[in-house]
Amino acid sequence: MNSISLDIKPTSNDAIIKFEASEFITQHHSYEFKNIDDAKVSPLAQELFHLPFVKTVYISGNFIAVERYNIIEWSDVEQDVAEQIKNYINSGKPIITEEPKAKKTPVTIYAESTPNPSVLKFVANKKLVVLAQEFKSIDDTEDSPFAKELFHFPFVKSVYIDENFVSITKYDMADWNDITMELREFIRAYIENSKPIVTSSKTAHKKQTTSVIENNKPLDDTSKEIVSILNEYVKPAVASDGGNIEFESFDESSKTVKVILQGACSGCPSSTYTLKNGIETMLREMMKGKVEFVEAING
Repeated sequence: MNSISLDIKPTSNDAIIKFEASEFITQHHSYEFKNIDDAKVSPLAQELFHLPFVKTVYISGNFIAVERYNIIEWSDVEQDVAEQIKNYINSGKPIITEEPKAKKTPVTIYAESTPNPSVLKFVANKKLVVLAQEFKSIDDTEDSPFAKELFHFPFVKSVYIDENFVSITKYDMADWNDITMELREFIRAYIENSKPIVTSSKTAHKKQTTSVIENNKPLDDTSKEIVSILNEYVKPAVASDGGNIEFESFDESSKTVKVILQGACSGCPSSTYTLKNGIETMLREMMKGKVEFVEAING
């Protein structure tokens, strides 16, 4: 039996780090454990909760994500935790001792309009994903059965999933008045039957690492400051509108910040105004002399 390797992957949340295995470690089920008692079906999660800084453990597909308390920094302990997880996985001990019983979980879904008339936000009363993911076509959905099924609706143009909501972009041929109820009922039934939202973290990692690493290189201090401002002041606002913004790059010579718009923000008629009169103005004021322009590479 080949030894399973483990890679450390940063996320857009500084408190959460992912340990990605070279093979799947669960049978397409996702688990979230808040404490050691909550983790009674996972000996691995229980073992991790013996570490005093572990706040939450997520196990899904081929990765384990761990959220820390603020008493330590991941840079101080991530290698030790990775080694502990790798040794456990390769010992042959069970990751999960009891698969969840097939039962329906009551789910409510409500639809919210967004500033983008082509996008509607469907909000669930439960967490859907750990990290945001965007799918521009059915070809992108290898790791998301949920997104793949949504693309079977002929009017679905793109899908963005984050936390407890999914933003759907429609083609102009369809009217929201005609399709909202059908989409809402499909999403509710899908989640209620505990079907998998995602089966791998590959897409999530690819989309999220731009806020931590640019071209596989650590960010400079100015870029880190820009990312911090975007995370604290901008992301919550655009998430409430069904979208997301990711840092892409910073050019010191031109003082230009480039960002990626996702979900309802992508292609939104008001996105240019928001970038220029909102985000650009904010960064100019908060980083005087360092930033002058903000551009969306997909806006």
